[in-house]
Amino acid sequence: MTLLLQLSGLIDRLNTMVGKAVYWLILLAVLVSAGNAVVRYALNMSSNAWLEIQWYLFSAVFLLSAGYTLLRNEHIRIDVLTAGLSQRAHALIDILGCVFFLFPMAIMIMWLSIPIFVDSFVTGELSSDAGGLIRWPAKILIPVGFALLILQGLSETIKRLAFLAGKIDHYGAPSAGHHGGATE
Repeated sequence: MTLLLQLSGLIDRLNTMVGKAVYWLILLAVLVSAGNAVVRYALNMSSNAWLEIQWYLFSAVFLLSAGYTLLRNEHIRIDVLTAGLSQRAHALIDILGCVFFLFPMAIMIMWLSIPIFVDSFVTGELSSDAGGLIRWPAKILIPVGFALLILQGLSETIKRLAFLAGKIDHYGAPSAGHHGGATE
């Protein structure tokens, strides 16, 4: 179990680093969006490439932060159904949720998105819009983002199993009013 907890710690650090890097992508996306609006309305000019950069950045923020969001226990939950349950019951529910919902969904999306990325990369797929960008950088975000989510799901499962086995006292301090989320 010690080795698994060390692996969990490595995964947590990886997703924390990615999550903190994504903070900067948010700032960049806001600046690009504001710049697009200013140029479009003040100078009556537009660029498809800049519009596509904007949605590439928003895609990166959404996809690359999913694992970090799970680490921080900030994904949407229906706590009203489980509010009165013990931390052990929450741990068991989280494990079952990962095994029966998160892992199958994320693995399927990651698996199905890899050939789409490869095809886009090999063919040099371009946007159909004039002045548009190559598409593969946006398409690689899907398998990478879901791989990070799968890894974090594995980390969360390890922590909850260790908690249930009595190897750790808790699996994370509460975050934003939720039970059990890991902190930095």
